[in-house]
Amino acid sequence: MNYEERDPYGIYKNRASATTGTRVGDDYVPALMGANTLIGNDVYNQREEDLGSIKEIMLDMRSGKVAYAVLSFGGFLSLGEKLFAVPWTALKLDTTNRRFILNVEKDYLRDAPGFDKDQWPNMTDHTWSKSIDAFYGAAAHTDDRGLGGRGM
Repeated sequence: MNYEERDPYGIYKNRASATTGTRVGDDYVPALMGANTLIGNDVYNQREEDLGSIKEIMLDMRSGKVAYAVLSFGGFLSLGEKLFAVPWTALKLDTTNRRFILNVEKDYLRDAPGFDKDQWPNMTDHTWSKSIDAFYGAAAHTDDRGLGGRGM
């Protein structure tokens, strides 16, 4: 599913509006997006492999910025699925296909540090966040907020 299909308020209806986004070729890139419309969005890699979907968006309450997207991978009907915290900066919006792109191979993701839906990691732990940033090749930032080094 994609963000336009999950848009109960019509946020993306006027895709050509210069006041709410920009045009890049034939694509419209929203300047702001509703978090609720992003939950459930598909995530693919550049080889067109389905990597899962966004289950949650983690906000840094001190800075007000998005720190991580929680990606669900594998399983069926939430059984056997593995969750991954992916640095928000590692995801790119694919406006043509209305989904996100994560530049990792499917096999690489299978070995990614993940967690069970009943045992979430402490995402504010500096060591944990540095390891996640390093795994996905996300830029490490100074820890100016005391929140796991995510200084977005």
